[in-house]
This record gives sequence, structure tokens and C-alpha cells, in this order.
Amino acid sequence: MANGQRDYYEVLGVPRSADAQDLKKAYRKLAMEYHPDRNASADAAEKFKEINRAYEVLSDDQKRPLYDRFGHAGVDGSANGGQGGFEGFQGFEGFGDIFDAFFGGGARGGRRRRGPARGADLRYNLRLTFEEAVFGAEKEIEFQRLEACEACEGRGAESGSEPVTCPECNGSGEIRRAQQSIFGQFVNVSACGRCQGEGRVITNPCQACRGTGRTRQNRRMAVKVPAGVDEGAQIRIGGEGEAGPRGGEPGHLYVVLSVSPHERFERLEDHIVLELPVNLAQAALGAELTIPTIDGDMQFEVPAGTQSGEDFVIRGKGVPHLRASGRGDMVIRVTVVVPESLTDDQRELFEKLAALMGTPTLPRRSKGFFERIRDAMAG
Repeated sequence: MANGQRDYYEVLGVPRSADAQDLKKAYRKLAMEYHPDRNASADAAEKFKEINRAYEVLSDDQKRPLYDRFGHAGVDGSANGGQGGFEGFQGFEGFGDIFDAFFGGGARGGRRRRGPARGADLRYNLRLTFEEAVFGAEKEIEFQRLEACEACEGRGAESGSEPVTCPECNGSGEIRRAQQSIFGQFVNVSACGRCQGEGRVITNPCQACRGTGRTRQNRRMAVKVPAGVDEGAQIRIGGEGEAGPRGGEPGHLYVVLSVSPHERFERLEDHIVLELPVNLAQAALGAELTIPTIDGDMQFEVPAGTQSGEDFVIRGKGVPHLRASGRGDMVIRVTVVVPESLTDDQRELFEKLAALMGTPTLPRRSKGFFERIRDAMAG
């Protein structure tokens, strides 16, 4: 692939025919594996960025067809220096330049002026706590962007002066060149290099913005994060990107979310998994324990005879559904912890117990952990 980048389908380990559910499943698995907070290997952070970028493109209904047709050139916007990633702000370029490169940069049959270009989209990386992702939050963010120059109101010309018609293209914004080939004459249309396709040039540029019509400013704003978001989710805020040059439409701001892991909980889609350690006596005799949930502590009764690895489901104690009412469930996985050292009294009691109980037989478990969780939640 271009610039040595790996194929995004290969990055996620899915076929090109993968549907949205396949992509989401592959992404969650890899994101959990290579999250820098979980994986200490030297290349984990880089792989995590690559995984997020691949999912961002392939899960987008507009970007994926462009990637399938043009590869990385169709989605990276490399002409403006970068392919995104988790490094702060990056420009998300439009696709106009790509089609211009393939089709000559102008309309076929007829003159047109391109007009002011749209401003660049911006990306802001926002880290949430586990609880903020579950219940939602309002976060204040601060960033820099290009805004319309106040001195010239975005026109780029000094006060009292106006742009003039471009003498190179006579105001059309295009340069048309006729070329002869063995197939006959054809016309190549491209944007005027002097006025950048706008049809006008500035002879007396604004001193504040040097004729660009934009100045870099700090912007602070509140972002409302909905309940139930997960790693890699994006919030699009229309019109909050960079201002377009000389009056062009502003771009959009994309807030990309990452979620810090929790000390006790794991997340499986909209379900929360808690591993609950119990001792041998509690597993055999049963016990009433205080356990943590995302809503606070609650009482939980461990049934007598509970086996290590057995799963229990508490309905409605999981993550709120992002686009629907209700919540997922909480799965409690009991782990029987065998003591690594014993006091003399404990050893004596265990020796008596061993003599009374004999040799146990292992219960058969043919299904894996996540299969058992899904079965338990479906029941």
C-alpha cells in the first residue's frame, strides 16, 4: 500500500466483504489487546493508532467506498500532512483534490468558478473514565483553530480595499488548455494557480492575517458525551472546525473518545463483567457478600456449591444502550481462590477435610468464558 501503510482490512483481520458487525467485533477485540494502558509492549501504542484509524475508515459509509476504490490516497488527506491518529489535532481533508487528480480538476463541459474552499475538519482526542463512558458526561475542551480574521472579516483585503478580478483567468477561476493527441483535441481544465480558483486576487492584503482571511485562535467549548459510548466512538460537531479561507464554509470538529480501563470491571459491549474472588468455604457453604457495581455497592448471595468460573447475571446493571432505552447486564464470574500458605490450625482442618472428602471429579466445561456469558445473558 502507499507509503508502506498496511491494508486496513488486514489490520483488523477481516475480509473485504465484512459487514458492520464483523468490523465492530474485530475492532473491539484488537483495541482491548493493544490499548496502551493494558499492553506494555513497545509497539502497542502504534498498533492501537493503526487499529483505530482502520476502524474509523471502514466503519464510515462514505470513507469505506473511497478506500475500496482508491486505497489510502482516498481517505488520508496526505497532501496536508498526516493521516490522523491519536496525536492531538489532525486535518481531515475533503475528497475534492482526489477527484481533481483523476478527472482534471474541473467540470467537464462548461466554465465554473470553484469559489472559496471549505475549512479543514479537526480532530480532538478526549479521554474518559470508565464511569464517564457508561453514564455520559459534559467535558470542557480547549483547542486552536483558524478563524475568520476580525480585522478584514475574513475577506483577506485591507479595510477600504476590495479584491480585483484575476487577470490570469479573467475571473473564471479556471485555466483551460487545449492539447492535441492521436485521438484528436481535448481540453484540460485546472484551477487557476494565481487566484487558487477563486476568480479574484488581493492587491492590498490585510496586515492582521497577511491576506489569508484567517488567524489562529484558542477555542474553548463544552462537549456533551452521551451515556453508553465506547472506545473509538466519535462525536461530530458541525461547523466547529477551521474557517474556510476568504469566506469559505467552516469544517467540522470530530471528538474521538478513548476510555480508561476500570480497576474491577471489564466491558463486553453493553455488559459489565466483574470477577468475584471467594474462598473455599464461601464457595462450598455459600455466603452473602458486598460487591461493587457501576451504581454502587450491593449485596450478592453466593449459592452453596458454587464452582470456580461459574457465572451469575444481574439484569439491568450494565451499560445504558447508546441508541435505545434500557441497559445491559452485569455478569459476576466467581473465582475460587486457593490459599498459598496456611497457618497450623488451617492446615490441620484441611487435612481432616481432605480425609473426609476424598478425590473430587472435575466438572466438564466445553464452552469458553464469553460463550458462557452470552448463554447466561440469553437465558
